[in-house]
Amino acid sequence: MVRLNGSNDDGWLLGPLADSPGLDGNVRLIDRSGSDRMFYRVASANGSRLIVMRYGRGRAENEQFVPVARLLSALGIPVPEILAWDPERRLVWMEDLGDSSLWSVRNEPWAYRSAIYRQVLRHAATLHRFGQANAIKARLRLERQFDEALYRWEQEYFFDNCLGRHFGLGSEETSRLQNLPALSEIARRLAAAPRALIHRDLQSQNVLLRGGGEAVFIDFQGARPGVPLYDVASLLLDPYVSLKNEERTELLFFYCSAMGYPDKIVAEEFPLCAIQRLMQAMGAYGFLGHTKGKTEFLLHIPTALERLKIFLAQIPGLESLAKTLESLS
Repeated sequence: MVRLNGSNDDGWLLGPLADSPGLDGNVRLIDRSGSDRMFYRVASANGSRLIVMRYGRGRAENEQFVPVARLLSALGIPVPEILAWDPERRLVWMEDLGDSSLWSVRNEPWAYRSAIYRQVLRHAATLHRFGQANAIKARLRLERQFDEALYRWEQEYFFDNCLGRHFGLGSEETSRLQNLPALSEIARRLAAAPRALIHRDLQSQNVLLRGGGEAVFIDFQGARPGVPLYDVASLLLDPYVSLKNEERTELLFFYCSAMGYPDKIVAEEFPLCAIQRLMQAMGAYGFLGHTKGKTEFLLHIPTALERLKIFLAQIPGLESLAKTLESLS
């Protein structure tokens, strides 16, 4: 009988796999601190393992985990194998890929990490080139596409939860800064750019390593149409890891070569996506740290802040915001 914390009432964890040989064993809750879902690892004495994901009704995107997984798999993008799904009980049984991730190898030599990053970017390019058309063909119900209003919401999320709640900046000052015309222009320009299906949270902890080296995407349920370079900024400016400038540049141009992007698009769009993504991440850290009590996320704000200042300096009209951030740091 599967047991969780000594209970003998955990048969739901195996569900349709209850009769699978070798799966009677121990269950351990996996910590996914930033998630609103519960993950359990079922491990047997003979080494068989699987992951059970339990999700609530609070976020509609959770219902899209399995459909998006199937879409990515059909495109040749590695994802955990889905073993079973019970939408009514909101349970997913899937392959256990272990704990090795792009984040966990962050201190390995660059030659090793570079090969993995290139895998991730090749898969991202596949998603960006073919994902949206295939999602439409499959009649997939995606999350709300990035438009000007959603980009502005992300910016306000940053001002409310990071500058206001975390740094204690007054409401009058945060209101003045978030209404800078240059920020509205960033949202307008990104909304006008060509869209593709993007992962939406492509960072180091959302790339697991199968067999120690094959990059596998997870946490893709929020996939939606948006600017492809948003995903690239998420990966290359991820505050959880440190990339040297030359490493980041190498990877950026590797991706752009795979997509056939001219240098002009990179020069114009990447700084905007960098600002947008870093603001979103810092807003999330502030929200999770102060509203949800997950204070470990607050530790990543200084790194994100330093990276945000670099890109703010490249956009005319954001000087007062950059000056304010200097005073906070």
